[in-house]
Amino acid sequence: MIIHEMSRQEIKELLTRASIGRLACAKDNQPYVVPLRFVYNSVYLYSFTTVGRKIEWMRENHKVCVEFDEIDATNSWYTVLVTGRFEELTNAPEHVAERNRAHELLNKKAEWWEPGFVKTIIRDEERPLEPVYFRIAISETTGHKAVKTG
Repeated sequence: MIIHEMSRQEIKELLTRASIGRLACAKDNQPYVVPLRFVYNSVYLYSFTTVGRKIEWMRENHKVCVEFDEIDATNSWYTVLVTGRFEELTNAPEHVAERNRAHELLNKKAEWWEPGFVKTIIRDEERPLEPVYFRIAISETTGHKAVKTG
């Protein structure tokens, strides 16, 4: 196996076809990672979820990272990391167009609202389903791939 850096085009192609990413955020030097559905649109990743730890933390610390991968075997895989800034798309008039854009893009994927908007029970209590649309303004992308040899 040889590990190579992915080209810009390979990174864009993986982001375009990927649907589940692992969102990493942090608060008080404590990292937190959670899987979410994302849709890539050139300079943004769009997503949808409910209020919870990730949203509370991202509201305080806008710096985030999202990891996407495709794994065929231990010696055949692709991984892309996106670093960027959390931007909440609220119901405020200035966000309506982008919120609608996020919904339109996400709606192109089957079951786009899962896992972000399903009944969630934490410590025997059902969490209220308060929808949150957001985007990640992409500041950098990097990618690596493992290629089989021999």
